[in-house]
Amino acid sequence: MTDEVPLAPNAPRPMPRVLALANQKGGVGKTTTAINLGTALAAIGETVLIVDLDPQGNASTGLGIDRRSRRVSTYDVLTGEVEFRDAILETAVPRLHIAPSTMDLSGVELELAGQRDRAYRLRDAIRRLNAPSGMSIRQRNDIDYTYVLIDCPPSLNLITVNAMAAANAILVPLQCEFFALEGLSQLLKTVEQVRSTLNPDLTIHGVVLTMFDARNNLSSQVVEDVRQFMGEKVYETIIPRNVRVSEAPSYGKPVLLYDLKCVGSQAYLRLASEIIQRERTLRATAAA
Repeated sequence: MTDEVPLAPNAPRPMPRVLALANQKGGVGKTTTAINLGTALAAIGETVLIVDLDPQGNASTGLGIDRRSRRVSTYDVLTGEVEFRDAILETAVPRLHIAPSTMDLSGVELELAGQRDRAYRLRDAIRRLNAPSGMSIRQRNDIDYTYVLIDCPPSLNLITVNAMAAANAILVPLQCEFFALEGLSQLLKTVEQVRSTLNPDLTIHGVVLTMFDARNNLSSQVVEDVRQFMGEKVYETIIPRNVRVSEAPSYGKPVLLYDLKCVGSQAYLRLASEIIQRERTLRATAAA
């Protein structure tokens, strides 16, 4: 296309599907799943934006974004200083972008405490992400995202509430360990509260079991218990413990770039395919 090809000023543009990766427990694989699921979705043709909402910024670091490059971040988006597109950076993965985080985000709750729209800052910013534009395609120099993955902090605070208010659905990474169901029950209560007060369309997209160790009987028992508790909401794909998955962030790479053939990479590719298939089923059900 050329500079002379304009878009109609109010041309409808598709909104992305927004999935928030949430669990108030730390160390369950939220950031690892966000990075590698985003990479896998991009690898099968989706255009993906990862939104780093954790002040620690691990998703940004894991995708090779140097802290000196984070001059504009999700903090600036939530405080209304910039539009979302001003915070977005390219990654080494084609069709995968990230809105990075900085430690400034840890103070955003106090800054927004008195604002009436404090729970909807992220939702409103995302709605403007694919907003109509009258400029030519090359002048706009932007992309219509098909998926937005929000990497939430390991707590149920205003940042997480913003993510849930903005999301179409919640994707829950759940570590195969003893207290998994206890944490899941607390998260489900929070989702129900957000659904009843802020976002009536919010659903649980699915639960992905992470850090599965086939040598550990407890891991297998947790899988069985979670499937009994959540039924079909649990994805068939299970993410195994894998040293390559653990090593990849220290090189600033998703595991699919670090070692495509390892079992962790293959598991995330299967998860991406399963999510796409679940999305098709949801759309078909909604259209029926």
